[in-house]
Amino acid sequence: MASSLTKDSVTPGTPGSDKAFFGHPRGLATLFMTEMWERFSYYGMKALLTVYLLSGGPDAGKGSMGGGLAMDLATTTVIVSVYSAMVYLLAMPGGWLGDRVWGPRKTVTIAAVTIMAGHLTLALPGGQAPFFAGLALVAAGSGLLKANISTMVGHLYDGPDDPRRDGGFTIFYMGINAGAFFAPLAIGTVGQKVSWHLGFGMAAVGMAIGLAAFLLGTRNLSPVSSVVPKPLAAEERAAWLRKGLFWVIAATVFYGVVGFTGHFTLNWAMIPLTVIGLVVPAGVLLRIKRDKELTNDEQSKMSGYIWFFVAAAVFWMIYDQGASTVQAFGSNDQKTADSLLGFDFPTSWYQSLNPLFIMALAPVFAWLWVWLNRKGKEPSTIVKFSMGLVLIGVSFFFFLIPIAMAANGTAVSPMWLVGIYFIQTVGELCLSPVGLSVTTKMAPAKYASQMMGVWFLAVTAGDSITGLLSNPAIAGVDLSGTTAVFGEAALAALAGFAVWMYRRKVKTLMGDVR
Repeated sequence: MASSLTKDSVTPGTPGSDKAFFGHPRGLATLFMTEMWERFSYYGMKALLTVYLLSGGPDAGKGSMGGGLAMDLATTTVIVSVYSAMVYLLAMPGGWLGDRVWGPRKTVTIAAVTIMAGHLTLALPGGQAPFFAGLALVAAGSGLLKANISTMVGHLYDGPDDPRRDGGFTIFYMGINAGAFFAPLAIGTVGQKVSWHLGFGMAAVGMAIGLAAFLLGTRNLSPVSSVVPKPLAAEERAAWLRKGLFWVIAATVFYGVVGFTGHFTLNWAMIPLTVIGLVVPAGVLLRIKRDKELTNDEQSKMSGYIWFFVAAAVFWMIYDQGASTVQAFGSNDQKTADSLLGFDFPTSWYQSLNPLFIMALAPVFAWLWVWLNRKGKEPSTIVKFSMGLVLIGVSFFFFLIPIAMAANGTAVSPMWLVGIYFIQTVGELCLSPVGLSVTTKMAPAKYASQMMGVWFLAVTAGDSITGLLSNPAIAGVDLSGTTAVFGEAALAALAGFAVWMYRRKVKTLMGDVR
């Protein structure tokens, strides 16, 4: 809904600027709760995703609960990868809808309802049809919400120079990790031990609580969050509606014919989505790079940024297999023991390790960089990036050890997986915050508001590569095999070494950015 409010109409007396939440605007509590419960629902469902797809199938292990979709590991990896790729790909149109059509506040409301509907659909019995419909709804809703809720946090503060701003985002991201940590413990336990569909239903309840918190606390948000920053003109709106309707009809007719003639298989959806997940990031980067309105300095920075983007895609390609390849290894009781010190636990709990390590280590890393900076020894952005890549490679070199140990039928200790997730988290803390920062610093002025979406596309590209590699109809690579794991580890390590070797060239392209 369009609003007559503008940014200039917000005064210090508005609700969005009240101090009432750890010295921050009261609206931060609303957004903290909304994001925490949204992440609770999202990561709870994601923790169940791989084990549910594998359950009852050939790669689930003898102790599988059954009742899942009984898919093999290759198909499971494709589905999990494509799903994650689409969540991050849809963040760009989600941001566009917030900027041009609905405004951030209304977009977040629509997103939460869509996510809740997706989880409820996943909770329905009926096999693959409700499962994929629910997955599509959750991906669409998450894409809508991702960019807009972060934008609304920024609206609570008096511009980028507000001294409370960084602290506010830190509190907000703690909400993300708190929700992500508790979700597998609650939803994962119910899903694996009681009922898959009840677990998915719990995710819907989590999102419902988040939506209620958001609607009850909207009065505390900045009025700017209701504004459509760059509303579409009537002619533009009509043009977009025509284009959208055309593509919806075309897709419906095409897939209707394919389905009616009995030719439809899962790859009719999976392969186009993975190709889109590679073509769109490449196309967006190419469009920005070829824009003749960019200054020479901006062109140079974009050339440097492409190095970071490709490196990040390699990183996320391996990192996100923590929810597929690594999770599947940990969920197979013939490869990994499902108890530790006599305590049995649902294997979905592995997905709580990353947010736990993030909450424990993020303050340590923040302190470490400041301490090294004071001594004049803080690694540069380029070096931190290369460290992240090397570490993600090390995590898969480390993965080779339990793979080899389990090859003779001996179930390894869960602590091997704890080690993998720990190394990956350390790598993430070297690369991810730096990537977000360098994206904002190197963005051309013309694309300043779009570049965060471009950064998310690195995740899309990495996951799409994983999907194409694993798909039996394309490459058919066994990503859980020794050769593939070694190859990916070596690729990441070499990429990190290459970034470090060419650091002077990249530094020159970056101009005044450090």
